[in-house]
Amino acid sequence: MWVNDCLQSNFSKIEQLHTGAGYAQFTDFLFPGSIPLKKVKWNSHLELDWLGNWKIVQTSWKTLGVEKVVPVDRLIKGKFQDNFEFLQWFKKFFDANYDGHEYNPLDARGGEPLPAETAPGKPSAPASMSRMQMPTRTSSAAT
Repeated sequence: MWVNDCLQSNFSKIEQLHTGAGYAQFTDFLFPGSIPLKKVKWNSHLELDWLGNWKIVQTSWKTLGVEKVVPVDRLIKGKFQDNFEFLQWFKKFFDANYDGHEYNPLDARGGEPLPAETAPGKPSAPASMSRMQMPTRTSSAAT
């Protein structure tokens, strides 16, 4: 839910963040102008483009002084656990750095849908599945 609300996107699974495009936009959201958004490959299905997106993110973070090792080789594989753990870290980073300014993510990426498709020839998730929620941990057992 948080990712889709912030980015005006339609991610149906955390694993779809593996391309780096979402994190590129989140970085621009937090630090306007820090990412050359025209270079981001928003909906590519090519691993080389995903690596390029992550390189853009890492270069920006280095310039900004963000000292986080990004496990790109694991993230681009699209496995849930790796992407979930990275998103958990990023949510904390976002909350610590967001100053409340307004940002229009759809305009910033030139109207590109995110993601446009889940796989070549397959449409993106239907509206009923388009909101992702971060699971919460509870200390009490369900009854």
